[in-house]
Amino acid sequence: MRQILITDAARQGDPAVLAARLPRGSLVLLRDYEAPDRRARATRLAALARQRGLYLLIAADHHLACHVGAAGVHLPGRQLWAPDPAVLAAHRAGRLWLTAACHDGRDLARAGALHVDMAILSPVFPTRSHPGGRVLGLHRFARLARSSPVPVAALGGIGAVGARRLKAVPGVVAVAGIDGFPLA
Repeated sequence: MRQILITDAARQGDPAVLAARLPRGSLVLLRDYEAPDRRARATRLAALARQRGLYLLIAADHHLACHVGAAGVHLPGRQLWAPDPAVLAAHRAGRLWLTAACHDGRDLARAGALHVDMAILSPVFPTRSHPGGRVLGLHRFARLARSSPVPVAALGGIGAVGARRLKAVPGVVAVAGIDGFPLA
């Protein structure tokens, strides 16, 4: 099962340190929307991705993704419902992978209508980033993943134990997280 490292400048510092530990074929999703050095981070991660056999996705910024030669673009929730037409055109032409943040069946249906390559469905379990927040839970997550029109990655409080449990869920192709990598 693939692993997806999601960057978080406040919690990780330099994401390249964690990315360097990921197994070949893993994805790195650069968020860090407000980081003043986001372009420099993207450039460093793109070079590391090429060197280590990883795939870089840039959240919410098609121009930055193209500039650094990223593998794709990630649509955060707000862009899932109002995507940039240039992103959709590049995806349809096969120039960019496209992933989307999803939180329920309605989001998954929208991701399917856009023909995204993968939906990142969250939160599965309680997380440190949203303590006390509403979670899907394993059973609801599994039901949504099984019925999803696109492959699904699990996000939210995963950890090594959660990753093992999610391997048995049909439709789940990856596990994502902010820390705790690699998830053996």
